[in-house]
Amino acid sequence: MDAVRVALLREVLAGTEWLGATRRFAGALRSSVVPHGGGLLLVGTRAYEPWHLAAHLVDEAAWSGTPELTPTLVRHQVLAGDPAHLSTGLGRIEAARRGETLLVVAPDSPDAELLTRVHDARQAGATVLALGSGDRDLDALSHDALAVPQTPDLDLDTVQHLVSAAAGENALPEARGRRRLRDRMSRLADQLTSPPPTRW
Repeated sequence: MDAVRVALLREVLAGTEWLGATRRFAGALRSSVVPHGGGLLLVGTRAYEPWHLAAHLVDEAAWSGTPELTPTLVRHQVLAGDPAHLSTGLGRIEAARRGETLLVVAPDSPDAELLTRVHDARQAGATVLALGSGDRDLDALSHDALAVPQTPDLDLDTVQHLVSAAAGENALPEARGRRRLRDRMSRLADQLTSPPPTRW
């Protein structure tokens, strides 16, 4: 999602709890990966793979100069012909250790196998974050969770855009005397989407 669409989305959600909630969750994500130099594992449920969030985090990592945000997409089923970046199976969660972060995106309830692996990763010292339906078992295993109600105004895809954008935009302190390109683009997007000033 480009900067203009993110700005429009933030304008629509202004005054709701979601801007603060997504920024808080993005901050938890960023603070769990940056000090350890990365180690972000991203997994969905058997019925849902978070492709879009993976792609957005890769983009944000590049744009913000924060490679630690680049995730490894962990998949429930890996086929023999899959390229290397799509060939990480659930066994990788079992290998997660202290200093690594496991982000679980679950629009539906995770199955027992995934919950067991998440539990084992947490026991091994990995930080567990959950984004999704607010499943009680998954949230209980998580260090931080953001539950997204499925409503006509807000859905999981929208929240994933907000989280990934917030994770990238706050990653680096602003350079002295010069605004970063991303900050300038955000300011331009705000100007383009703002109503014209009223003249009397």
